[in-house]
Amino acid sequence: MILDFFRRIPFWQKVLAGFALGTLAGVLLGESAVMLKPLGDLFISAIKMLVAPLVFCAIVVSITSLGSQTNLKRLSFKTLGMFMLTGTAASFIGLTIGSLFDMGGSLELATNEVRERDIPGFAQVLLNMIPVNPFASLAEGKVLQIIVFAALVGIAINAVGQKAEPLKKVLEAGAEVMFHLTRMVLKLTPIGVFGLMAWVVGEYGLSTLLPLGKFIIAIYVAALIHIIFVYGGLIKFAAKLSPLQFFRKAMPAQLIAFSTASSFGTLPASTRCTESMGVSKRYSAFVLPLGATMNMDGCGGIYPAIAAIFIAQIYGIPLDMTDYMLIAITATVASVGTAGVPGSAMVMLTVTLGAVGLPLEGIAFIAAIDRVIDMVRTATNVTGDMMTAVVVGKSEGQLDIEQFNSDEPVKQQQAV
Repeated sequence: MILDFFRRIPFWQKVLAGFALGTLAGVLLGESAVMLKPLGDLFISAIKMLVAPLVFCAIVVSITSLGSQTNLKRLSFKTLGMFMLTGTAASFIGLTIGSLFDMGGSLELATNEVRERDIPGFAQVLLNMIPVNPFASLAEGKVLQIIVFAALVGIAINAVGQKAEPLKKVLEAGAEVMFHLTRMVLKLTPIGVFGLMAWVVGEYGLSTLLPLGKFIIAIYVAALIHIIFVYGGLIKFAAKLSPLQFFRKAMPAQLIAFSTASSFGTLPASTRCTESMGVSKRYSAFVLPLGATMNMDGCGGIYPAIAAIFIAQIYGIPLDMTDYMLIAITATVASVGTAGVPGSAMVMLTVTLGAVGLPLEGIAFIAAIDRVIDMVRTATNVTGDMMTAVVVGKSEGQLDIEQFNSDEPVKQQQAV
């Protein structure tokens, strides 16, 4: 009966409980709380174990799946191109806002991880993205090289066609196994957060928790800027439609996304909203489920960019332009590549932190407030899906402009 009770508790509440209990343990035990740190180290090691094979399999499968839809190839690439465009914009907005906010304040934690400060030039950064030995890159966890190699493998599988079908099926099975393993590891999050927070609070005191408020504000400010100016701007200048009309009709889905923090849970509402905007049922049925897994501007652009800067600040690690560029590239590509991965926000943050050599222990600080952040992340993602449906739909003749501008209910003959 006790086990059934714990199973019914929402996961985010378990993480929050781990955060609160860890903080309490740190206060009560003081420096003795260091004995609980191995619980957090176990969690961090388990996450590190996942990253290389998970990213490789997820990116290969996402590319091969896209290539198999030959009847929707042009629409697919237009949609994916929009996801990449807005994801890049989200990363740069996140980096800008994160740089403007002094989220770490006077707090500076110690870390045993020492980053090499040999700063390569732009050309060298591009060269370093190509893996000389892909297996070494996988073994060493060089994320950007893994992403490039996985993308090339996916493209090659599509080009070879039927002969590569066995390899495609193996990688698809591998991706499913890694997704399941990820779910298993993420169940350790409350325990890992408990151990890390007990150690941090015991070692440094309660002052370590004060920067979290600034971090939340930074995320919300960046998300609102992205929604209003990037999405609204694309509606205005790319589709030449009214942003106010778009936001008015998108509002029901935005509110559901914000309250439920679930892109898939919002699908019925976002589908209804896009149809009220005049998007054909045929295209909305394609773009919205795809966007629910691949369009991660909130999770994969804004969030990891600001979180990486926040973690760098609280550990007193300086970031340079090369680091910012790596954060932007990694966050954008990973947001598309980790489509359908459970716990994608944490996976993408892990990938981003690994790319620039930041300590993964910093995840413990923001895991407990993830629910508060996830609400605005999901609202951003869902708004981006609806914007893509309108902008790309208009360019492909899948949008009824009269219906978009109308205040009337959805036309029954809407389907194309």
